[in-house]
Amino acid sequence: MAGTFDQNRDTNRELPGHRRHCTIMLAEDHVHFRHFIKACLEGEDGVTVVGEAEDGLQLLDLLQNGHPDLIIMDITMPRLQGLEAARRIKKAYPDIKVLILTMHNNREYLEEALAVGAEGFLLKEGADTELVGAINKILQGEIYITPLMAKA
Repeated sequence: MAGTFDQNRDTNRELPGHRRHCTIMLAEDHVHFRHFIKACLEGEDGVTVVGEAEDGLQLLDLLQNGHPDLIIMDITMPRLQGLEAARRIKKAYPDIKVLILTMHNNREYLEEALAVGAEGFLLKEGADTELVGAINKILQGEIYITPLMAKA
């Protein structure tokens, strides 16, 4: 359900292999794609989706109730675009990691995403195979850029 945040999650729980539990918020205006991403993540040990937003403004509102470890967001959303939302989030909450998940195979968007502080850039066409690996790299402090950007 869009516009929700679960405040009762234990975000400090250690998992086998010493991997910390990861909380994620999703910001995607296409509800079916948002549900697809959530379903991909729900099967992963140590990953919990704690909030969903339909646009950048709704995401900013959700952040007033709690902070996830990672936000996965689209670029093109109504009311407040993803890159501007990412800029505001990184300024207000620099500890929150941001992964841009987009259909835009465009080097300018990639460069702007990195300039506003996003830690990852993933094309939607690679989400089914790259998403979990991208999240893991970002949570380990690395920058993730989809190999599909080599086509740009």
